[in-house]
Amino acid sequence: MAATRLTRASIFVVEDEVMIRMMITDMLNELGHTVAAEAGDLDEAITLARSTDFDLAILDVNLNGKLITPVADVLKARSRPFIFSTGYGSSGVPEEYHERPAIHKPFQIEKLGTVIETAMRAAFG
Repeated sequence: MAATRLTRASIFVVEDEVMIRMMITDMLNELGHTVAAEAGDLDEAITLARSTDFDLAILDVNLNGKLITPVADVLKARSRPFIFSTGYGSSGVPEEYHERPAIHKPFQIEKLGTVIETAMRAAFG
């Protein structure tokens, strides 16, 4: 059963594990959101973060051993809301972004829907 959603969003997904990225995009589609872009490595993520139009980003904290901080910095400069996705718990979130929402892997669709809704309301009212 899908989580109740109040907002449909265009979402940028950054995740290095292809199967996890596919699972997240499937969940987003089931929740009624659209995927604006996907990235699996840091360079691609930075390029897309600078050039893609989207409402919200979901950022894997660790991309093949590289921290996502440069992408978060671009999104912050563009005033784009984002959520961290991490398998490391809250200690995995970059220190300068501890106030940002995070979802801990593995997660269920209901939790993803709730975190997106909360982030969208905080960003757009």
